[in-house]
Amino acid sequence: MNQLVVVIEIAGRRAALRTAEVQSVVELEAICSVPGAPRFVLGLTALRSNTLTVIDAAAAIGLPPHGLPETGARAVIVDHSGHRYALVVDAIDDVAAALGDPAPVAGDAGFGWDRVSEGLIETDRGPALLISLGALLAGPPLVAA
Repeated sequence: MNQLVVVIEIAGRRAALRTAEVQSVVELEAICSVPGAPRFVLGLTALRSNTLTVIDAAAAIGLPPHGLPETGARAVIVDHSGHRYALVVDAIDDVAAALGDPAPVAGDAGFGWDRVSEGLIETDRGPALLISLGALLAGPPLVAA
C-alpha cells in the first residue's frame, strides 16, 4: 500500500482514512438539524461558503450515537463522490504511513466494523482499521420494523 493515512479514533478503536479522501481537519461551527434525516446525520454546517453534511461516524457504523458535538469540536472533512462531509470522531491523531496492504481482521472485527473496514493496516503509529469511506457514509443497514 505504502500511502499516507489519517489516523483517527471511532468508538474507542483506532481507524484510518486515506489522505486522498481527507480535505482538512476543522473546528465545527453551528450545526443545523435536518428533520427526517437518519440518526447518523447530525445536520448541516457551513465551511468557507460550502454546505457540509455532518456525520456521527460511530452512529454511521451502527454503534451508539454521540449526539451533537460542542461548538469548536474538531471534525475530519472528507470528499466522496463530489460531496463534502464533516466526520465527527472521538479523536484525530495524525498523518501516518501505511506500511502494507490491508489484511483481513483475525476473528470478528466487531458489530458494524466488518461492513465499513477494508481490513487491518500497520502504520508507523500502530495498527488501524482502514475505513471504506463509501461504506461509512452509507450508514448502517435499515432495520425492518
